[in-house]
Amino acid sequence: MKFIETPLSGAYVIELEPLRDERGLFARTFCQEEFGQIGFHKQIVQINNSVTRKKGTVRGMHYQHPPACEAKLIRCVQGGVFDVMVDLRADSPTFLHHYGVELSKDNMRMVYIPEGFAHGFQTLTDDAELVYHHSAFYNPQYEHGLRYDDPALAINWPLPAGIVSLKDQSYPLIDDTFKAVET
Repeated sequence: MKFIETPLSGAYVIELEPLRDERGLFARTFCQEEFGQIGFHKQIVQINNSVTRKKGTVRGMHYQHPPACEAKLIRCVQGGVFDVMVDLRADSPTFLHHYGVELSKDNMRMVYIPEGFAHGFQTLTDDAELVYHHSAFYNPQYEHGLRYDDPALAINWPLPAGIVSLKDQSYPLIDDTFKAVET
């Protein structure tokens, strides 16, 4: 695996290094020792799978406050998405900055998103499927979100927003009362 630093401190794009032969390919997607070298020492406690049927759909921007903050390792295993992370850490020099990258079955990239970040994506294909590894259990009591179209973030989604859940549309816009995530 190659860990490529993003402009957001502690967040990485991960390129797999598949071994290919006439049978197909083999690639490692997680190694505790290698992830330890980028500062990830937590246990993976939950693995989730999502399938989004329609191209242009936006999911997110979701995050959890302490004590349920979670680091995420995300990979697209079918189709493609534009994956976005937003730094919400109070003490970060990149607070409220975002970074987006294309993840697809074909490019085999993953992202590592540390605790204290919001996450969302837009599907670039129909039937896009993601697998998420989480360092904390989902807890609806600590769940929050940002609006995908918040002018304070100015995320440049590659397609017009298609389907967006009512929940994701109803998050408040960032204003002077917005509280950072204490990690």
